Amino acid sequence: MAIGERIRFFRNLCGMTQKYLGQVVGFPEKTADIRMAQYESGSRTPKTDLTNKLAEVFDISPQALTVPDIDSYNGLMHTLFTLEDLYGLKITELDGEVCLHLDKGMGTNYITMFEMFSAWKKQAEKYKNGAITKEEYDYWRYNYPKI
Repeated sequence: MAIGERIRFFRNLCGMTQKYLGQVVGFPEKTADIRMAQYESGSRTPKTDLTNKLAEVFDISPQALTVPDIDSYNGLMHTLFTLEDLYGLKITELDGEVCLHLDKGMGTNYITMFEMFSAWKKQAEKYKNGAITKEEYDYWRYNYPKI
């Protein structure tokens, strides 16, 4: 999810209009909604100081807006939170293990993700069972979905 989509997601979650949010972060009343629309549409990308101000207004970490950033543990966590928001990825425990699973209540998102995860699981099992090599498994992963 791009930063603009995240801004819109959190703005809607907080029940704010674009104009109101724009004014709260310091844009003039006349252009506040236009500026926020530009950020939400992706035609403009907020600089770090604006991202920090938006995060402050939403009472969230700036990393929750700037996902995906999987180069750090915190960035990975916020990426997973985004996947929860978008695709219904849930965290649970099964037999003492922490597990991620798909939420069946997500309709077509569930069906699509289930098919993709099933294909991944099939290839991972082939690798685990020695039916394919690490190179073949990596080739599949790095060329997905072409294969």
